[in-house]
Amino acid sequence: MSATNDKIKGNWNELKGKAKKQYGHLTDDDMTYTEGKEDELLGKLQKALGKTKDEITSWIDSL
Repeated sequence: MSATNDKIKGNWNELKGKAKKQYGHLTDDDMTYTEGKEDELLGKLQKALGKTKDEITSWIDSL
């Protein structure tokens, strides 16, 4: 399991708040996380932000 997945699992509510503050156009649907479906979340964020998976994981790691 990657450090990004660990960070998502452990701190998602905090990360979600920071993400919505930085990217106000993200919807609750974009930010919905179900345990075990980290890749699905990353895919939704990729689509919403127009970034690559690597850019999304780097961004999450920086939060």
